[in-house]
Amino acid sequence: REHRARGDETLARSRYLWLYAQERLPPKHQERFASLRAMNLKTSRAWAIKESLREFWKLPTREEAPAHWKHWYRWATHSRLKPVIKTAKNIKQKLHNVLTYFTHRITNAVAEGLNSKIQTIKKAAYGFRSFENFRTAIFFHCGGLRLYPVTHAKPG
Repeated sequence: REHRARGDETLARSRYLWLYAQERLPPKHQERFASLRAMNLKTSRAWAIKESLREFWKLPTREEAPAHWKHWYRWATHSRLKPVIKTAKNIKQKLHNVLTYFTHRITNAVAEGLNSKIQTIKKAAYGFRSFENFRTAIFFHCGGLRLYPVTHAKPG
């Protein structure tokens, strides 16, 4: 927004590039992304910090996690990027819970995904006449039903 306010279109149409994980960036976007990263923009720094935090989850043992965390936290809190600093402080408040990931290697991502779907259904549900209709909509959207017709084999 800062760039656009100055009439600079450098970041125009690049929003989704920054959402890619480094290893999943399609080849057709790599050249443009590399040139944007080389400009050392705030967006580029935020992306690099995000990618560094992703590496945290790949650590093989819990013993390595605190050192990586300290390094990442210092980088994030000294980035002068308010949203990054806020996120780092929020994670720090729950660090003990975050570190338990290394004990069991499971997350609540599936539950969060289902909850997100239900919240979307709920927003659309203001027109439902009853809770039963809302419940049916949840089962319909989250139940994993296969609604494609069954194909039959030829007899004999």
